[in-house]
Amino acid sequence: MKFSNNTLFYPDNKALEKAVEHYKSLVSDKVSGDVAEGVDADNRSAVMDNFIYTRGNFEQHRYSANVFESARETFETLLTDELRKKSSVDWAEAHNSLGNILAALGQNLRDVDLYNLSISSFNHALDVYSQEESPLQWAVSKANLGTALQALGRQEADSKLMNKAIDAYTEALLVYTRKETPEEWSIVMLQLGAAFHSYGSFLKGNRTFQKSVVAYKNALAELDADLYALELTAAHNNRGAVLHHLGESERNADRVEEAIRAYTTALTVSMEQQLPFHLAVLIRVNKATANSVYAEFKKDAVLAEETADEFELIIECFPHALQPLCLKHCEEQMIKARSLSKAN
Repeated sequence: MKFSNNTLFYPDNKALEKAVEHYKSLVSDKVSGDVAEGVDADNRSAVMDNFIYTRGNFEQHRYSANVFESARETFETLLTDELRKKSSVDWAEAHNSLGNILAALGQNLRDVDLYNLSISSFNHALDVYSQEESPLQWAVSKANLGTALQALGRQEADSKLMNKAIDAYTEALLVYTRKETPEEWSIVMLQLGAAFHSYGSFLKGNRTFQKSVVAYKNALAELDADLYALELTAAHNNRGAVLHHLGESERNADRVEEAIRAYTTALTVSMEQQLPFHLAVLIRVNKATANSVYAEFKKDAVLAEETADEFELIIECFPHALQPLCLKHCEEQMIKARSLSKAN
């Protein structure tokens, strides 16, 4: 079946930020601070800001592409046989950083080869780290591998890659626990939920969707609104998205109603924590889309008319916060909802 379009959120990639900081520490004596920092604020328009947190796992929030290219060159130069003999741990850490840089470039260019190089780098790190001798570093590498596989699997709509991503996250969770490492545990659970969602979409599998719902519920257990506002918003919104699709797959109005509640909570957190405004608009689009599905299932003409009005309001009041494809989606959904209201 064809699922409704909805927008997922991708919180800051801490591993990518750490990789850039690693690069900066290597070049800080050679280049000026502004080049090392490479902040991309001057190159980003207000329209582009509306893509923040929606473009994928390796979104470049702070740095220009030039910094990633320079970082790639630096790490590739550093990664010699001599370094591995001198310090296998430094060699593995450099591969973890290089893997994240390559994945960021791969996402930016939609380049499968760069993603594959990224995956190879993480596997090189795992040649050094073991669960028994260096469990935390091993778990970091597994989580990094899972995210690269997830990003490439989503781009290529490849269920095998997504299954490998799920395996990598699951292995990382052999080390990360809610009690000992709650932050890492919750973030990997958030990523696992996204991987299960994509995998279920590829397979049209309700059971996999249900696993995604559970993973997001686990993540929510440790995400605090004050400390992790973006991650909490993403977890509620993305949980709503998978419930939305599960409801469509099962033809189950109760699932869709649960999705609407999740979107509502995401909207509340987003507004209360003053996150970028376009995120609240996109959540409203997600919620209105789910309301349209619910109205169709329930043959509710009043709700359908209200939903059409909501889409019309979004289009008229917040066009600056909508990506072109999202605007087109809103226009199509408004027409659909109007038709539903007249048909019922």
